Amino acid sequence: MKKLWLVLVVLMAAVTLVTTGCQKKPTQLTVEIFDRGTDGGRSLAYDNAWTNWIKAKVKADLNIDVEFVPVGRWSENTDIVNLMASSSAPDVCYTYAGDMVASFRDQGGILDLAPFIDKQLPDLKKLLGEDPAFPGKDFIYRNADPVTGKIFSIPSFRVALAQRNVFIRKDWLDKLGLSVPKNIDQFYEALVAFRDNDPGNVGKNRVVPYGQNSDARWGLANLIHHSIDQNISDKDRWVYSVHERYIMMPGYKEGVRRMNQWYNERLIYQDFPLMTTADDFYNQMKSGVVGAFCQNWDLPYRQDYKINEELRANVPGAEFVPVDVTVNKDMMDKVGLQMFIPSFSKNHIAALQYLNWLAKPENYTYLQVGQEGVNHNIVNGVPNTIGRPAGDEWFMNSANNIDYTMPMNGVEMGSTELNARVLALSYGNTSPDVIVDAYTISTNGARAAAVYQATTKVNQYAQTLQDKADALLAQAIRGNPRDFDRVWDDGIKDWLASGGQEVINERASLYK
Repeated sequence: MKKLWLVLVVLMAAVTLVTTGCQKKPTQLTVEIFDRGTDGGRSLAYDNAWTNWIKAKVKADLNIDVEFVPVGRWSENTDIVNLMASSSAPDVCYTYAGDMVASFRDQGGILDLAPFIDKQLPDLKKLLGEDPAFPGKDFIYRNADPVTGKIFSIPSFRVALAQRNVFIRKDWLDKLGLSVPKNIDQFYEALVAFRDNDPGNVGKNRVVPYGQNSDARWGLANLIHHSIDQNISDKDRWVYSVHERYIMMPGYKEGVRRMNQWYNERLIYQDFPLMTTADDFYNQMKSGVVGAFCQNWDLPYRQDYKINEELRANVPGAEFVPVDVTVNKDMMDKVGLQMFIPSFSKNHIAALQYLNWLAKPENYTYLQVGQEGVNHNIVNGVPNTIGRPAGDEWFMNSANNIDYTMPMNGVEMGSTELNARVLALSYGNTSPDVIVDAYTISTNGARAAAVYQATTKVNQYAQTLQDKADALLAQAIRGNPRDFDRVWDDGIKDWLASGGQEVINERASLYK
């Protein structure tokens, strides 16, 4: 009887242990999510059908409770800095601002990920694949310090490497009997014709030959970079690309001088520094008063902004088409955003598990293309995205949910050929041939990003140098042409004295 009692006690203890194990308390994990607002049919970035699917599957797969923390897409630099400064940043963070990550790293604010890659991130390592800039090396090690081997952030990868395009109103050209411009001089002549003839009948005082928002660095990049010395070496391209500002590149000043001329001829939107809201800029283009602009290579066709679609609704027959009018075009590096884990995170293992979970095809494929018949149909063997109506529970707030699929930017199907076929089908009712043409124009003659693996220490001036470069660009473009040289040269002197020269000196010393 005593032996039977002991057996029962042991069995009861075993059942208790098993039951306790099954009821293990989930790990709590916070994850950053870009907040793009709720315009255009978007749902709350942190609470919708997609986030609910992620939460349920991560809970089932990893026993982790995920909470999404919204960060403004267009105010991410400020928002993330504030979250990091208050030690309240999410356990998993991402940003496109590499310099900001370097600053956090130098302040001891980011976890070294190197010890965890092989054990915790095998699927992510496999997904990221080889680094095209460093053949034979895994892309997951792109940010490794060449001396210490420490890795403070892991880059996502861009599936498509096209960057920007210049677009022009084809209907305005047709009305004026003008051919599609083939070089920058013909493009200039078209802008003059738009200004003088008002082909859209919007009123001469309302015509905006060239639309531009407050980010002149980006929106005028193709036109300014046209003047950069085409023979510049990769070393100088890397040394002088200070915190994503190219103002020291040989020839850049002359490109800005050209924009100063165009601005004073009233070809560029006169109040561009005040155009700080993305929706205001897009709505101006959709209203029919803008003749040309330069932005992301596919902007008019994207289903989250619907530039051409809503322009045609307002002005039947109107459309923006890409034009190949500049040289020195840039191609994107494979690096997309940067993923990192704050050093003060109490759940870094769960954060690593979540990143690796996102790299599993069953998870990222569902997030990118959703359910067949709801979010996509199969066309020629690949998924063709179905644009859900505004307010629909399965509406995607960002193209193919790129804000949720951190490891990659673009639909990843496992091969370059399949990726290209999917990309061309992912723009709603726009013909795949149109997308292929836009991609080809953007990458035609484009130079790959200047990449050099070196750990910089002089990063404390990043925000100051970015702000001063942007302010100088706006001031130089809007100033009197007679004052251009003085304004530009004085601004460069101040910029160099504010840390720019120190950054350039360090980069020059690091490049071997």
